[in-house]
Amino acid sequence: MRLNHPLTGSMVALITPMLDDGSVDYAALESLVDFHVASGTRAIISMGTTGESATLDQHEHIEVMRRTVELADSRIPVIAGTGANSTSEAIELTQAAKDIGADACLLVTPYYNKPTQEGLYQHYKLIAESVDIDQILYNVPGRTAVDLLPETVVRLAVVKNIIGVKDATGDLQVAKALIDSCPEDFLLYSGDDATAIEFILMGGHGGISVSANVVPKALSQAYQAAFEENRKVAEATNQPLTDLHQSLFIESNPIPVKWAMHKMGKCGSGIRLPLTKLSSQARVVLERDLSNLGVI
Repeated sequence: MRLNHPLTGSMVALITPMLDDGSVDYAALESLVDFHVASGTRAIISMGTTGESATLDQHEHIEVMRRTVELADSRIPVIAGTGANSTSEAIELTQAAKDIGADACLLVTPYYNKPTQEGLYQHYKLIAESVDIDQILYNVPGRTAVDLLPETVVRLAVVKNIIGVKDATGDLQVAKALIDSCPEDFLLYSGDDATAIEFILMGGHGGISVSANVVPKALSQAYQAAFEENRKVAEATNQPLTDLHQSLFIESNPIPVKWAMHKMGKCGSGIRLPLTKLSSQARVVLERDLSNLGVI
């Protein structure tokens, strides 16, 4: 049985638009929020990996979240990225997100530290107990060097304000383990565009997507069809997007997607070191895919 919950379907891991000098472009941010509202995106994730959370200082991080909530103006839910490798910092960011009116928080596993599964459990449990806001776990071991195992997710799923998990492993066996083991009302999101349709058809509730920055309307339709268990429509709608799902990771995210949004005229070309602009070789591949989709 599918959940009747507002946070299902296609949710965008929003870029943080920047001017060529690397400063945050709030005018472009306003346009992007409007773009997603008009395109049927179900929620905006502000200050996730794709939002360059690692290159903004804490003041900027909170300000981008605040402005996104303000610009959304309750037209679309905003999920704030508040994870950190320090539990105390994650609590501070999560409290800030609550204070500015975010609808929920997304908390990446504590990167670099490589905590044990018990450490991960205690980390997330303390944040949930410290800040009364809905929280979504985020597992992306390819970037963090720590893997939040399904059995630890199951332990955390009974904490009242931990409402779901974003799994970006791209491993459908992990998806199956989560679907089989987690409570029915626990939200399960794909964080891997290439496998998201199958994840949702298996019983997931939606996806937090990089590709949704570029093709929000088409992806929203594909995810909704998958959520409604209409495999034929979901696969047919997603098929033209498959090359894009790959080329947006031709270099480290968010390098390609920021270049794509720049080429689409949605923002400047700004990105912050140690991230650099997309290489000329990779631009050929990405721009071909963008042209094939008719977005440039």
